[in-house]
This record gives sequence, structure tokens and C-alpha cells, in this order.
Amino acid sequence: MSDIHIRKAGRTGRITLTRPQALNAMSYEMCLAIDAALKDWADDPGVAMIVFDAEGEKAFCAGGDIAEIYATGTAGDYAYGRKFWHDEYNMNARLFEFPKPVASFLQGFTMGGGVGIGCHGSHRVVGESSQIAMPECGIGLLPDVGGTLLLARAPGRLGEYLGTTGTRMGPADALLAGFADYFVPQAQWPDLIARLEDTGDWTLIDAAAAPAPEGRLATLQPQIDRHFGGERLGDVLRSLNAEPSDFTASTLKAMTRNAPLAMACAIEAVHRLRGPTADIRRALDLEYRFTFRAMEQGDFLEGICAAIIDKDRSPKWRHGLEEVTPAMVSAMLRPLGADALTFDTPQPREDIA
Repeated sequence: MSDIHIRKAGRTGRITLTRPQALNAMSYEMCLAIDAALKDWADDPGVAMIVFDAEGEKAFCAGGDIAEIYATGTAGDYAYGRKFWHDEYNMNARLFEFPKPVASFLQGFTMGGGVGIGCHGSHRVVGESSQIAMPECGIGLLPDVGGTLLLARAPGRLGEYLGTTGTRMGPADALLAGFADYFVPQAQWPDLIARLEDTGDWTLIDAAAAPAPEGRLATLQPQIDRHFGGERLGDVLRSLNAEPSDFTASTLKAMTRNAPLAMACAIEAVHRLRGPTADIRRALDLEYRFTFRAMEQGDFLEGICAAIIDKDRSPKWRHGLEEVTPAMVSAMLRPLGADALTFDTPQPREDIA
């Protein structure tokens, strides 16, 4: 298909996103194509590793193509969106659990659905232009595609901060937060990828790694940890409002643009997934509880309308910042029963997890 180029090259399975005019936004068809390739290559002795990259300078993948979900959802048909998320989350799990090394080269924007394919591998490479973010709360969704697990594993309270503000991470920030593993200057990427294709030797990435340019999060982390340590969204907001500073002002400005219910659920999800027992399937199951309900009971359709239909960036959220209650959060994240997310592969063996 024209939006994605999947092939075997030398010792690698190669997946290139070829939709730069749309910032390589991932469609449902692209998701299914990636999933099929992962199934084919898992036991293929000719594939030593997988390499993801993308065409264009602006983005690896700036998110999911949500226009069809919006069109069907506004017509009262929630089945398409739920099917999209169900199948996408299965692909995310398969990628996270893939039994061979997976390298991704993340230039420009890697956001939302792009994180689900770019940040679940074993060798995640950023460069000078890299900007990684989970901005879903801005469209009434909580960080998904397994992003809540990455946020829960970030040091300190970076997860709560990144998930509720949608802050973009430069290369050093992505390394600090655990969304990337290596900084390699982008001028070296073509040669490095060619050598990976020839050899299937993922240790070449270790050898090419260099120190990243200085980031922002390390300096901000003491303030982030202090203000985002509360149990609920209201605790965070009270802490930010009680200490006037440039940091609290900019953070509150970012949060006031986002859906309160989504932010409250993002904080709760990060808290539930923090600790050694959480894994990708638990994270995706929790996220699916929210996304399954997001059109009918949440702010997702309003958020999309404001972002891509009206383009006024002025959504009318269902709740004010101080109005979200623990009961509302519990209602969005409670188990789905017969509608729960199912996975089409068995849990991986511990020796290849």
C-alpha cells in the first residue's frame, strides 16, 4: 500500500511509513499491515531484527488517523472506533512483546499512535529534530497505545506531568523519561540503517550512540515531582495554584486547554500501573476501558471537533477543572465485562518477554 512500505531487506524486516504529507499519521489499514508483518517475522529465521523508519523530515508518526472514528462516532456508531482501538492495541502488544530486537528511528514528531509503534521497541533512536509527546488529553482521550505504561515507568512524577500537559520531549527529555534509548545524529541514520540491513547486528546502534543535546525535564523535575505528587487531579491543581511561578503558570495554561476528565483518568491510570507487576497488557486493558467509553460518555468527539473540524481549539468540555469526582474516574475505568479487550496471542514466555 502507498502509505507504508513493508519488506525484508538483508537480515532485517523493514517497515517505512510513507505518508509524509499527513505527517505519517497511522490509518487502520497501516495498523493491520504492521500487525501482519509482525506475525510473519516473529518466527522467520531470515529476519534477525526489525527496523522502523519514516519518510519526510517533519514526523516519524504524528498520531492516528482519527477522521473516520469521528465521522462514525458523530453518527452514533461507536463500533468502528472500538474495533480500531481493539486491533491497534493488539498490534501494540505484539510489538512490545516481539521476540527479536526492534529498532525505530524517530525524527520530528512522534505523538499518540506514533508512540505505539515507535516507542515500544528495544532500540529507540532519537535525533536532533525529535519531539515526542502524548497529547491525547487535548482531544478528550487519555494517553493510550500503551503510553500509560511508559508514563508509569518514567522517573519521579514525570508521567503525570507529561500525560496531563502533553509536553513535547526533545531527545534528552525522551531519554530521561524512558521513551527512547539512544541519541544518534540524524546525518548518520541512513548509513546506520544500511549496515543494520546488511548485518542484522543491533549492537551497531550502541556503537553509534552519542550524548544528546541538553534537555529541559531534568532541570524541571524537582518542581514536577513536588506539584504532581498528589493522588488526584484536584491535588495537582491545588499545588500548582498555591505557588505562583513561571513553571506553575505555564503548566496550568497547558492543563486548562485539556479535558479535565481525561486528565483525571490519566493520573489514575499512571498510579495503577506504577510498580513491578504492571505490563503492557494490563496497560492496554485499562486504556481500552476509557477509549471504549470515550465517544459516548467522554469528551473525545468534542475534542476532535474542536481540533480538526471547527479548528478553533475551543472545546466545550463536559466538566470544569474542579468538577471531576473520583466516582467519574472510576466509571470511565471500571472493567468492561464481556466487552473487555482481548488479545489474539498467548502471553509470551518469560525468556522472550
